Amino acid sequence: MSDSEESIESLTEEGQKESRTSDLMVHGGRTLPKMIHILPVFERPFFPAQAFPILMDEEPWLETVEQIGTAKEHFAGLLLVKGEPTEDLTPDNFYDIGSVVELHHPGHSSGKMQFIAEGIRRFTVVRWISTAPPYRAIVEYAPEEKNGSSQPDEVKAYAMAIINALKDIVPLNPLYSEELKYFLNRFSPNDPSPLADFAAALTSADKEELQQVLELFPVIERMQKVLVLLKNELEVAKLQNQIRKKVEDKMSDQQRKFFLREQLKEIQKELGIAKDDRTAELERFEQRLKKLTLSEESQIRIDEEMQKLSILETGSPEYSVTRNYLDWVTNLPWGITSKDRLNLRHARKVLDGDHDGLDDVKERILEFLAVGKLKGEISGSILLLVGPPGVGKTSIGRSIASALERKFYRFSLGGMRDEAEIKGHRRTYIGAMPGKIIQAIKDAKTQNPVIMLDEIDKIGASYQGDPASALLEVLDPEQNSTFLDHYLDLRFDLSKALFICTANQIDTIPGPLLDRMEVIRLSGYIAAEKMLIAKNHLWPRQLERNGVRPAQLKISDPAIKEIIDGYAREAGVRNLEKQLGKIARKAAKKIVDGKKGPMRVGPRNLSDFLGKPSFTKEKNLSGIGVVTGLAWTSMGGATLSIESTLVHTKNRGFKLTGQMGEVMKESADIAYSFVVANLVRFKGSAEFFDDAFIHLHIPEGATPKDGPSAGITMAISLLSLARKERIRRPLAMTGELTLTGHIFPIGGLREKVIAARRTGIFELIFPDANRGDFEELPDHIREGVTPHFVKHFKDAVAIVFPES
Repeated sequence: MSDSEESIESLTEEGQKESRTSDLMVHGGRTLPKMIHILPVFERPFFPAQAFPILMDEEPWLETVEQIGTAKEHFAGLLLVKGEPTEDLTPDNFYDIGSVVELHHPGHSSGKMQFIAEGIRRFTVVRWISTAPPYRAIVEYAPEEKNGSSQPDEVKAYAMAIINALKDIVPLNPLYSEELKYFLNRFSPNDPSPLADFAAALTSADKEELQQVLELFPVIERMQKVLVLLKNELEVAKLQNQIRKKVEDKMSDQQRKFFLREQLKEIQKELGIAKDDRTAELERFEQRLKKLTLSEESQIRIDEEMQKLSILETGSPEYSVTRNYLDWVTNLPWGITSKDRLNLRHARKVLDGDHDGLDDVKERILEFLAVGKLKGEISGSILLLVGPPGVGKTSIGRSIASALERKFYRFSLGGMRDEAEIKGHRRTYIGAMPGKIIQAIKDAKTQNPVIMLDEIDKIGASYQGDPASALLEVLDPEQNSTFLDHYLDLRFDLSKALFICTANQIDTIPGPLLDRMEVIRLSGYIAAEKMLIAKNHLWPRQLERNGVRPAQLKISDPAIKEIIDGYAREAGVRNLEKQLGKIARKAAKKIVDGKKGPMRVGPRNLSDFLGKPSFTKEKNLSGIGVVTGLAWTSMGGATLSIESTLVHTKNRGFKLTGQMGEVMKESADIAYSFVVANLVRFKGSAEFFDDAFIHLHIPEGATPKDGPSAGITMAISLLSLARKERIRRPLAMTGELTLTGHIFPIGGLREKVIAARRTGIFELIFPDANRGDFEELPDHIREGVTPHFVKHFKDAVAIVFPES
């Protein structure tokens, strides 16, 4: 039988004993004094049935304890302090009812003092003698009811209920049993008042509730209150016990499984059916190596690393580094390639299925595949797809991989500034790993995937190295067969991989890097091509993404054309898809709100879905000194109206506005000088520019403009002003003008033709050197266009002013 069980049995089996007398005589005839010293308790009230140590600050209570120690009887009153503890206590901070105690073994050190308090009886403060420490007060002692007084049966019932509650609580907390033993040594379990006080002191109720118990003098009322506190305590104790048991069970289960696993490992080792972690790792690496075809250099290096791993301790950092290295090396597809499908009919079907338009680009890709078919393989090839955003560069790369039935891996170079991103970190660094190229090979699981390097024109450089220079080895067919990654420190053959790069422009690509790539230009889409792409690809995809069925939402061809012209005029189709997605989302909301029947989107209600158009129809300005030029931007082609006017004739001058770049300003100066020098030749007044202050402006001044291709346009504008003759028909032109009047070739011809068609201009003037570029354009772009090819400025003047 445990100590707690013995204590409980003592409560129920011990016979009746005389309780303490209710008069003031205690401890061998000593009388409790009417005036006592007062000490505070802060956490919970002290009950008469208690006896335990009390700790408090020396300041300001040491003097009080010393005075108690010098008295004949060492009695003191313990009163609970109201609310939170404060430094400056007054009599108002104390409750009026407390317990008189006898102090034993007082002592102090390090600013603290301690004594054992033995509870005796309740008292009530009648009057405070002092209002500052040491506190003294006149008190009155409450008479104790002996054995429940007039209601012994009811008291006995409550006592049994309290005892039964204690029976349930004590086993749940071993600390309770020690307090119970001390109680039985001082009191009889048949004394209801000490029993109630002891039970209350045993609970973890807050101090206000316990003070209420202390202030209840009638025994029955006190026992009722205590019984409620015991029941609450029992529930809390049971809950705590359940939580502890769950935690212990979980820990025991984990420990049991751990020991069983360790025993199982040892048994398996003894029987030879299991190996330790190091052996298992080595065998796994060896199994991988059997499927690979390694070079002699790689085989020697891997054997050395395997030997090192076999002798290292598994807990050492070097073991983890070597293991990770071998894991990477053995996961690479050494000698593993996928079989190319070099079928041009299949490739054209894939390209046509994924893209509408771009016939010239598709033809160039098919030529590339045809060369591979004749050679029997496609290797050592690096393609660069250049074009405005949204023209399908990334998806073209994915389609090439699909046509060849190769694995496809894409990562972006935009903003990359660390050389280690390409060539990996050296193994001396914590957390070192291979570069993106080796990661791509590992993920593709073949040595000949299609790897797309997106946004190669936006690659950066920093103190950590130049990634563009690191790419020189990767994208050079003469070097990448022995590509060296810093982490692997082994030569890996990248020559079988097909690298496809994308860029919006080639100006920011370093020359040596650009020289290693074969450029394919994606110039953009005309309206007819955008219409097909929207109907066949973008609209079905947006309906699916937004959960709208085709029967619920229909859009007419005129509405799509209106979106292309008024909301998505750029060269690509990305913004066009955004606008179609916006329509689908608004329709989805209406469907959820209860809209019945199919919705139709046409030109009339298009603004209800998309708001006002972002673009208005481009107006071709006309008048004396006004000429339409053609420009190329990273977003595609555009038309520019160049204006020149005579400001005054007080002094000679030439002013330029319209946020021109340095090259364009030089072109304007050349145009001005050439026209002034040859004005009479082109039937202008010889004296016109002598005292004329000329202002040349390119509208949309917030947009930066640069390049030499507007030279011919600015010269025609100045000539029109000098001759006071306007251009009488829609006409646009582009070309670089030299100081001797020759017209040099320009770039971006396709984009410029598309821009002219979009604004309704079909008569165009180009440099004669661009004749071949124009003839290579698809028929649907050249259709209806009247081109003029000029070698000299005089040829352009004859076209613009035919009657001269």
